[in-house]
Amino acid sequence: MTTTQRAIAWSTGFLVFLALVFVLRDVLLPFVAGMAIAYFLDPACDKLEEMGLSRVLATSLITAVYFLFVIVFLLILAPLVTGQILDLVEKMPGYAATLRDKVAQLTGLIETRVSQEDIAKLQQMLGALAEPLLKYLGGFAKGVASGIGAIVTLVSLAIITPVVTFYMLRDWDVMIARIDSWLPQEKAEIIREQIRLVDQTLAGFARGQAMVCLLLGVFYAVGLSLVGLDFGMVVGFVTGLISFVPYFGMLFGFVTGMGIAIAQFGEFVPVLLVALVFGVGQVLEGNILTPKLVGERVGLHAVWIIFGLMAGGALFGFLGVLLAVPVMAVIGVLVRFLLGQYLNSPLYLSENDQSDDGGGDA
Repeated sequence: MTTTQRAIAWSTGFLVFLALVFVLRDVLLPFVAGMAIAYFLDPACDKLEEMGLSRVLATSLITAVYFLFVIVFLLILAPLVTGQILDLVEKMPGYAATLRDKVAQLTGLIETRVSQEDIAKLQQMLGALAEPLLKYLGGFAKGVASGIGAIVTLVSLAIITPVVTFYMLRDWDVMIARIDSWLPQEKAEIIREQIRLVDQTLAGFARGQAMVCLLLGVFYAVGLSLVGLDFGMVVGFVTGLISFVPYFGMLFGFVTGMGIAIAQFGEFVPVLLVALVFGVGQVLEGNILTPKLVGERVGLHAVWIIFGLMAGGALFGFLGVLLAVPVMAVIGVLVRFLLGQYLNSPLYLSENDQSDDGGGDA
């Protein structure tokens, strides 16, 4: 088989794979979730194997402990979060009215110091920016809501995911060895090296960032609750969890928390304390949590991750969000590999560089 025929075969297979993922995106959710959990838990399972446990026993123990922790966590957290959400819905009209009054006061203060012409220009500019932004956010929220709705309606998710996780985790090494045996022999070592880089990127970002999000969620929830912010636990946990999207989580939490604080408190100090909680959280994330748990050499830029999550959600719903980071890691590694090939090819090197390389090899 020629190189061209191989390229056509691989390209056709990849396109068929994408088509199947798109068509089966709702069915694949529990399987992808189980695979992701197995990937996260595989290092712990390997550690238990090194300690002398069999793979089956290590898999059973790790899977049982993980899902028991998740269930207990949800049982403890669910009543608190549900109560705060219901309370938030009840108090939202009052908060909106309070914020509207404060904005009116601020507008009146501005009108006394700024000309009517400047105010009209500012309103026109904000209106032009607000319309497309609100339209986009509405579409994005609708897409996320539809994805979450699909998960809720799939009762099988709660049943199939633990089963998939167990079998994937038990047979992880066997599956990796089997896939490795399928690699083209001529290029096998090159492909293995790229896969190692992808795994390094995912291990550095996905596992590390998940821990960062969990710790940030706990910190924000506790901090905002201690300063007396209404719904501080909900705002804090949501801020931490969506911090998986760089900068967006912090921005969402800060705007939401400050809006509630301004409507709730009539004094400056509590509002300042709420802002201080988010400030300390940013310092912890940027200087301690992210460097220690994620590292600085994962090779995934923040803008690249944001684009991947949004594109994945738009194309495949919640399944696309789950697959976004692995796909972005693969694409990033492949782009760096192809760039390295280009920089060492005649397309980039001058004739002098090529002759120098040839002379050095001789």
